[in-house]
Amino acid sequence: MNKFSKEFLWGGATAANQYEGGYNLDGRGLAVHDLLTGGTKEIPRRIFCRNKEGHEITIEMGEAIPSGYKGILKEEEYYPSHKATDFYHNYKEDIALMDEMGFKTYRFSISWTRIFPNGDDEIPNELGLQFYDNVVDELLKYNIEPLVTILHFDMPLHLATKYGGWINRKLIDFYVKFAETLFIRWKDKVKYWITINELNVLGGYWTLGLSSENKKEGKHSNQGEIPLEDAGIKFQSIHHILVASAKANKIARSINPDFMLGTMCALSGIYPATSHPDDVFGAYEFRRKALIYSDVTCRGYYPNYTQAIFDEYSFKLQEDPEDAQLLLENTSDYLGFSYYRTTSFDRFSENVTTTGGQQASPNHYLEATPWGWPIDPKGLRFVLNELYDRYQKPLFVVENGMGNIDIIEEDGRIHDQARIDYLREHIKEMRNAVIIDNIPVLGYTSWGYIDIVSAGTGEMDKRYGYIHVDLDNNGNGTLKRTKKDSFYWYKKVIESDGEII
Repeated sequence: MNKFSKEFLWGGATAANQYEGGYNLDGRGLAVHDLLTGGTKEIPRRIFCRNKEGHEITIEMGEAIPSGYKGILKEEEYYPSHKATDFYHNYKEDIALMDEMGFKTYRFSISWTRIFPNGDDEIPNELGLQFYDNVVDELLKYNIEPLVTILHFDMPLHLATKYGGWINRKLIDFYVKFAETLFIRWKDKVKYWITINELNVLGGYWTLGLSSENKKEGKHSNQGEIPLEDAGIKFQSIHHILVASAKANKIARSINPDFMLGTMCALSGIYPATSHPDDVFGAYEFRRKALIYSDVTCRGYYPNYTQAIFDEYSFKLQEDPEDAQLLLENTSDYLGFSYYRTTSFDRFSENVTTTGGQQASPNHYLEATPWGWPIDPKGLRFVLNELYDRYQKPLFVVENGMGNIDIIEEDGRIHDQARIDYLREHIKEMRNAVIIDNIPVLGYTSWGYIDIVSAGTGEMDKRYGYIHVDLDNNGNGTLKRTKKDSFYWYKKVIESDGEII
């Protein structure tokens, strides 16, 4: 055999903050990402902040907001998430295009503030629930399996401002209430769930709602406050998210035992730059920092090496007595992960992140995308084997794709051969992992099946989709949908169960 099974879930993926739009419609509240301006490769995204005295500063997307400040909107600025590529008003047309390609699943996220406008509301917003009712029903009309991500880089502004974000343990209950509302609403309609997106790259104000100093619950800090430069504030915040995910899993299984519950990490691979022992072990240590949280969600406990990492930052994890048992008893059914590239660990490089993510040392054997991301299809097969060897749980490739610049020809067509080549080679290697290596992979949802706003840069020029959307970096355009060559190519891939690539 040289193809996938009929049950393999082919599809595409998006996130509400990059695609949905309608940011102030039908009762939706503000999220932190609604304060993020646009940007480019050269100009980072920004958040404007103001303190009580009226002093204004700006921070970049990945930073924490300074103590005493709160994020604000400025009328003269362009905020891409407000309109995005407007799934809110175009969902029927877009889902029909999914069906034309033959999608078997669609991964999408729920805007927390569309359901609970402030995040801590007593009663959910019925109009927000009805919108997603319509989306789910439209998908089911075409026999497309909904794959729902509950939390995807989404922080209600009110929770960041009033509670200080995920460093506050109170957010666990707010999240669990949000998740339970969705589980009950679609208990007979949605089977596949992802509780949290890319656990290992969360940080700062945008995704965790953190300020540069936060009062920490617990007594391990004599001063009661820790600057964000101490990564411990991130570790503690993500611990709260892990507990929230485990609690959500427990509730979900009581609502419908047939739910398939997963979490998701960014797990593009890393290699040692040379065979020097310091590069080899350095890459090994670096990789483990990215795997901490999938270890917890798949195995149910922090791995032994975590303590060495915590000690590196003079951090002591604060846990409630029931946390360990909750994590142990409520692990994920499968692991979803994103894969875009590989990088290499160079012992001499200063380009290192500290708590997961990627080291940006170049690999001279690989070509790169226009945004500098190395292209490594073989790395996907490697990571699939690595993860299954580690966890023995089904895997789901829930993000993979190539950000590229599209050229519209005089006849209106878009010949995106580079994107086809990228996806073809990655699907081939995934097929090798499934057929030759016998790795159980549930499905493949390529990232940005339709053009959406780039999360990292906030621009439209960086396009991933099979479907072009007429919109530029400044928000100008008709939002017209146009099929690219890759649309027809992917249709054939799905029709042939991955045999014709």
